Amino acid sequence: MQTETANPTIAQLPPLIPREVLFGNPERARPQLSPDGKYLAYIAPDEKNVLQVWLRTVGAEDDRQITADQKRGVRMYFWTYDGSHLIYMQDADGDENFHCYSVDVQSNIVRDLTPFQGVKAEPIDLDPNVPDELLVALNLNDPQKFDVYRINLKNGAVEFDTENPGNIVAWTADQAFQIRVAIAATPDGGSDLLYRDTPEQDWEVLRHWGPDDEGYAVSFSEDGKTLYIVGSHDANAQRLLALDLATRQETLVAEDDQYDVGSILTHPVTDEPQAVAFYRDKLEWQVLDQSIAADFETIAHIRPGEFGVGGRTLADDRWLVAFTTDDGPVYYYVYDRTSKNSTLLFSNQPELENVSLASMEPVSYTARDGLTIHGYLTTPVGIPAENLPTVLLVHGGPWARDTWGYDPEAQWLANRGYAVLQVNFRGSTGYGKAFVNAGNREWAAKMHDDLLDAVNWLTEKGISDPSKVAIMGGSYGGYATLVGLTFTPDVFAAGVDIVGPSNIITLLNSIPPYWEPLKAQFYHRVGHLETEEEFLKSRSPLFFIDRIQKPLLIGQGANDPRVKQAESDQIVAAMKQAGKPVEYALYTDEGHGFARPENRLHFYAIAEEFLAKYIGGRAEPVGDIAGHSAVLN
Repeated sequence: MQTETANPTIAQLPPLIPREVLFGNPERARPQLSPDGKYLAYIAPDEKNVLQVWLRTVGAEDDRQITADQKRGVRMYFWTYDGSHLIYMQDADGDENFHCYSVDVQSNIVRDLTPFQGVKAEPIDLDPNVPDELLVALNLNDPQKFDVYRINLKNGAVEFDTENPGNIVAWTADQAFQIRVAIAATPDGGSDLLYRDTPEQDWEVLRHWGPDDEGYAVSFSEDGKTLYIVGSHDANAQRLLALDLATRQETLVAEDDQYDVGSILTHPVTDEPQAVAFYRDKLEWQVLDQSIAADFETIAHIRPGEFGVGGRTLADDRWLVAFTTDDGPVYYYVYDRTSKNSTLLFSNQPELENVSLASMEPVSYTARDGLTIHGYLTTPVGIPAENLPTVLLVHGGPWARDTWGYDPEAQWLANRGYAVLQVNFRGSTGYGKAFVNAGNREWAAKMHDDLLDAVNWLTEKGISDPSKVAIMGGSYGGYATLVGLTFTPDVFAAGVDIVGPSNIITLLNSIPPYWEPLKAQFYHRVGHLETEEEFLKSRSPLFFIDRIQKPLLIGQGANDPRVKQAESDQIVAAMKQAGKPVEYALYTDEGHGFARPENRLHFYAIAEEFLAKYIGGRAEPVGDIAGHSAVLN
């Protein structure tokens, strides 16, 4: 049985895709070849549906589980260069205090390499010439700053390596596996590129980026004399540059006038950049090293879709390639560079091949002040894209962007009968610094206008029924949802907020201590906590709940270190006191989003029922699904 509205076009939609298919765990995902090419590791659920790392000997069918995580599942892992260990990252119930765990692939023995309570580990680098060591940043001595430590992978010894003076937010090691470059946050909201010729020397500033520019280090050349950096200085978009460390001269390697340099493929041994990606409407590669040009040409013809190189053996004879499309699973191949042959390993969700998925169309429109805004439109299969109930799906960040490809939320909503528009509003990244900076101090102002202009565009095109447009998103997208219902109460028929801040002042007062160096940048882009309290209040939905007319659903993780539970608690309490329509689902074992499949499935079941009730799509019955830790009120 399915819930349907009187809309006659609903009956023309393809069958309901079960939420389990869209939001459940993948069957297999994120494969990685060991550096020597002997093993293939991948992520897959165990018999309890918890994601684990599995291992297979290449050429054999001896697949076996090698981790035994009890609850949240493993999502992030990587090989060490000794070929006999994997390292995976795990936190506790979403608190983001990740530990590095080493797994011996022969014995399955797991060792916590960073066994420090309340401390967050951030891996920096591994080096094939020093296969038994890992460089990692830990906020062990001070919660606000990450110093560098050198961990012995054989015995687990943790050795202090480099002290953080207090404002360093990223580290780069050279080809000798020594920390010689860092990025430091500066009081003006910008950053410094720091350099030292040897670990014994003091840091010097190679370049300063102001608050309206951005930059970072990529890698050293094999001889250690060149530093590859990305920066937006002297240009609109971020460019890849080669910085001669002796002369301090920069040489252009790759650029685009409008789009920032995205992914950079570097050689597995020399670290030299070989190809760069620019994400325009879709991903486009530019090959820099002609020795791999034929490989890229061959790979591009394996199958339709965007591709990325997910890993390479140290001998560089085999690559692991992932293909992404908008209407199917991710397909993983091993590509042999000698024979130019490719072998399909598996897809991450084979069930997606058997359901009717929608295509995602890149679109653009002109905002009210003349700025071009890009986004992606997904409309239901089998019915005309006319006068549809619609969900404006707003990305988080906000300094991030939506991209083309399979999106479970977009497919879920389109399958239920909604048009879905994902907007890269001003402040989104990837489109050059002028576009990012157009979002400065524009939370709940021009950034929101871009969303309103999107609704107007949809209406003018005849795609959307203006009386049935909902707004939904996570993190900043959750904030945008709250802004939509408070600042423009007549535009949206309903809102779904996932871990969104309701008050910028309390948000800034409760950020994790290790974000302290980034506060100046936040003040520049959003508003100053100490000198502009009234301004920040004027952009905070909590103070405008009296305007809310339409129903709101909120989902929150109790252990979220970025957007604390209080952000949702306070607006729910205020709305209830004022008699406003609000539903609240709190998950006691989640953080900034819902990692556990049972919690994901529970929340999307509630959201689906909520949207069907208020804007009229169809819904798969909620059934007996229960969030493992949901507290509903």
